Amino acid sequence: MNKLRIALIACAAALATLMSQTSLAYYTVTGTATNVITSGIIEMAIREKTASGEDFPSQGVYVMPGDRVSKIVTVESLCNHPFYLRVKLVDGINDVTLSAEKVFGIEINDAYWTLKDGYYYYNDIVIPGESTQPLFSEVRIVGHEVDNRHLGKILSLTVDASAVQVQNNPADFPWEAAGWPQEGGNG
Repeated sequence: MNKLRIALIACAAALATLMSQTSLAYYTVTGTATNVITSGIIEMAIREKTASGEDFPSQGVYVMPGDRVSKIVTVESLCNHPFYLRVKLVDGINDVTLSAEKVFGIEINDAYWTLKDGYYYYNDIVIPGESTQPLFSEVRIVGHEVDNRHLGKILSLTVDASAVQVQNNPADFPWEAAGWPQEGGNG
């Protein structure tokens, strides 16, 4: 009988152990959480106006060496995020790249813009919904390389802008900010 008693106690202990394990499993919960993170979008528009406040003509203007053309270039923020800004000026005649110093006389507004590594950096942060101070407001056709060989050709000055976020991107100067696109990169 002693053996039977020991066997019953062992079975009861085993049964109690099994029941406690199943009840522990009953109270265990697993789950999955999906977090959606959306990055901010920086949107801007390059604005080109004349001194009279009109949009600069999209078809361009007829010029000759020595002419002065009113062209006020600013960049407007179209997003809800502050950003650092840089602009590159690219010029040429019918896909032939020329030196800006030999074609255009441009007085950059250096109170607000700084030339560094071929780019003009806006010295301030561009605030959402606001526009920059003008990069320049007039273009003079210098003519050192624009001569009779270029009659009937299209003289172009392209303003190419890129921006990076300010938030979580501290910099003492805009050109020190992280994330600027590489030369020829998208951005």
